[in-house]
Amino acid sequence: MTKVLYIEHDDDNLYMLKTRLERIGDFAVLTSDDSEQGCNLALAVRPDLILMDLEMPVVDRWQPLRALKNDPQTRHIPIIGVSAYALDSEREQAIATGCDEFDTKPIEFEGLIETIRRVLGKSKAR
Repeated sequence: MTKVLYIEHDDDNLYMLKTRLERIGDFAVLTSDDSEQGCNLALAVRPDLILMDLEMPVVDRWQPLRALKNDPQTRHIPIIGVSAYALDSEREQAIATGCDEFDTKPIEFEGLIETIRRVLGKSKAR
């Protein structure tokens, strides 16, 4: 079972994606609607993958990503950044800041599953 941490401030998005991923049967999904709590949860449970909304309220949007990638205990965890901003510059910034992959909202579920499997395959090959 692949342990996924989904950090997202929108309750509807959290519920929808968590439910759909768990229905597949391959994923156990932990959620957080707060960046700081999500980073602490990542340290505590060491998920196999993090899905992270890059538009979280309150904090600098790139700070949680930097914190996870700068911490020796979490830097190896692959992160897929998710944003409603579909610009090439957004994707480039997300990858440069530490995301292993980037996807846009609204999420196209089958495409996300392919991305998750590809990213997990790369992390196991390391």
